[in-house]
Parts: sequence; structure tokens; C-alpha cells
Amino acid sequence: MTAIVILALVAIFIGLRLYSVLGERTGHEQQPILKPAESDARIDARAPSAAPAAQSSIDPADLAYLPTAGPGVRAMLSADPSFDVARFLEGAQAAYRMILEGFWKGDLSSVRDHVDPHVLDTFEQAIADRHAAGHVIDNRLVAIEQAVIASAELAKSVATVAVRFEADIAAVTRDAEGQVIAGSLSDAVQTRDLWTFRRDTASRDPNWVLIETDEDQ
Repeated sequence: MTAIVILALVAIFIGLRLYSVLGERTGHEQQPILKPAESDARIDARAPSAAPAAQSSIDPADLAYLPTAGPGVRAMLSADPSFDVARFLEGAQAAYRMILEGFWKGDLSSVRDHVDPHVLDTFEQAIADRHAAGHVIDNRLVAIEQAVIASAELAKSVATVAVRFEADIAAVTRDAEGQVIAGSLSDAVQTRDLWTFRRDTASRDPNWVLIETDEDQ
């Protein structure tokens, strides 16, 4: 079955999130919240060259992925010892923020290198449709409450990781005259999204690329 990512603007939450309707939507138990993302949206999962000795007894990966993702994460660590789960998730959160904000503003120029072409085409078509309708999105990502690896797979040298994000988003859609037609900036809505990233571990490029988005139920 060919993977098709569909970007939709739904009911009162027009423009609230990006998602596709392909694949199984899964719900999982609560996981520990990780520290906030850095401002750089590049997902570089290489481990630091040297880590403080005091941290060596704590494996950040134990707090960063669901048990079902464990085999895939361990396979990646075996194939690429420099892979660092906590650092990957920091980059994923930064990418989530930057891509959403670029979509809301209607300018994806800064995230082109971080998004697969077919996903980028879908985003750009949605932006074009929005402009044609005369709609303007005034959204704000209030906080990323949680980012956890929901699944991970290594096929030969290609690693694929799905990250579940739980975030609070304040969303407003305005018409061409600036009148609010949907949403409210005073009330943040909790969203759950499942974004899938891919990287060839045999490549010297440490960055990951977004290949699919989905709404997580």
C-alpha cells in the first residue's frame, strides 16, 4: 500500500495541526516529559563526544520511548553507536515547532531541507488553498507537553522513527477582512500528533527528515 500523506483543515480547528490519514492511529499510556527543545530545528541524533561521568549511570533512552519501540531503538544503537535518543527528541521537538510555525505563516522556505518532498508538496498545496480562500491562520504553539518515540524500525541502513507529540496550541482563523471565523487565542487546545522521521544511518548527514504526519488518537 503506497503511503499517502493528506493535510486537512478540520472544522473549527482549521489550520490547527498537520496530519495524514494513512496508517494505524494508536494511543499509548503517559510517559515522562522530557526537557524543552532547542531552537535549532535540525534533528542531529549524534551523541556528544564526551558526557559527564555523573550522567553515565542514567540512560535517557529509558525515559524517551515506549516499550514497543525498544527493539527498534536498540537496533539503531547497534548500527550507529553515536545515536542519542534524548538529543534526537530535542531536535524532533524543535522541528515540530519550526514546521508548524512555517505552515501557519505560509512560508516553508526555512524547513525545506527537513521535510520529504511529497510531504512538502502537500503542505504547500494546503497553504495555496488557504490563500485562495482568503483565510489567515493566527496560531501559537503554547507548549510541547510531551514528545516520546512511539515506534522505531531499522531496515538495512534506513532508520524510521515515529514520535508522538502532545502539545497545547492556541488557534485562530481569520477571513480576508481580519474577522475571526474559527478558534480562539485565549483557549489552548491539546493536540496529539504522530510524526515520522527517517534517516540513512550509513550517510554522513546526521539530520533526519520528516516523511509523514498523522493525528494520534
